[in-house]
Amino acid sequence: MKIVLTGHAGYIGAVLVPMLQTAGHEVTGLDTYLFDECDLLHVTKPDHEIRRDLRDVLPEDLEGADAVVHLGALSNDPLGNVNPKITYDINRDASIKLAETARVVGVERFVFASSCSLYGAGDTDDLLDETAAFNPVTPYGESKILVEQALHELADDSFSPSYMRNATAYGVSPRQRLDIVVNNLSAWAVVTGQVRLQSDGMAWRPLVHVQDICGAIMAVLGADRELIHDQAFNVGRSDENYRIREVAEIVGAAVPGSEVTFAEGASSDARDYRVRFDKIEETLGWKASWTVPKGTAELVETFRQVGLDKSHLDGPRYIRLRRLTELMEEGALTDDIRWSATG
Repeated sequence: MKIVLTGHAGYIGAVLVPMLQTAGHEVTGLDTYLFDECDLLHVTKPDHEIRRDLRDVLPEDLEGADAVVHLGALSNDPLGNVNPKITYDINRDASIKLAETARVVGVERFVFASSCSLYGAGDTDDLLDETAAFNPVTPYGESKILVEQALHELADDSFSPSYMRNATAYGVSPRQRLDIVVNNLSAWAVVTGQVRLQSDGMAWRPLVHVQDICGAIMAVLGADRELIHDQAFNVGRSDENYRIREVAEIVGAAVPGSEVTFAEGASSDARDYRVRFDKIEETLGWKASWTVPKGTAELVETFRQVGLDKSHLDGPRYIRLRRLTELMEEGALTDDIRWSATG
């Protein structure tokens, strides 16, 4: 297939590009390259690259594509909270415009990276499936709902959207992030000997390795149309729901001698939910293969090999919000997260 991959230069995209290419797909990457100097490992280039803000996508960017895989977004809750308007401009409005453009130029499949965060503050007595009520607690989570609803309205005989409701990601990527929970705890343990919790650790969270997120996307791209048309899929494993304190214990076991600590002012987290992942297994025959213990071991080994140190914990390279703040303070980015004339 000829695939346009938005956000190809980000955390998930840097893992997905070589997977798509290995499977024989021709990949055109579309990205604004906000994190172009934030490599941890070698980054594989797509077959073609388009440097474009998601808000400025043109029909010719998508013409001839068999599928669009849409990862591009402001990529986590704290980042989205900084400026909710920009979150909606990019994550909602630009995403809907992208889908409308894809439909007009004849793209048949549209795979949208949604999120389990749209469940928000869930009932943790039960595992939530794809029919569960939405209860987002952040602009990021709400934007995912609004895009799914818009894509549902666009779905027709020639345009098949699918909604990948990813659990909270973790794992090694060439474009590493340390601002997501498993990666963050593992990095702090390796560098400081402290498994440093930012909350009281009592909230539940479903977790999924970045390679499994990419594997699920590959499964949807390879599936018969009737199985994936206008369908939402939770992406993860039902036995990979954890309290954050449990994750801290797993990280502690992976880094002998480390100690679980709490950041100053640590409190409860409103994002608290457990999720069921049976549908993707039953519908597509695909199952996530990674577990948090296995992924944590991979993170610890990689961080030690690359010489991760305190400057990486405190600096902007692997922390998305700090990176954007740095670029704005330098004048490279405008307040609405566009490259300036000097950027």
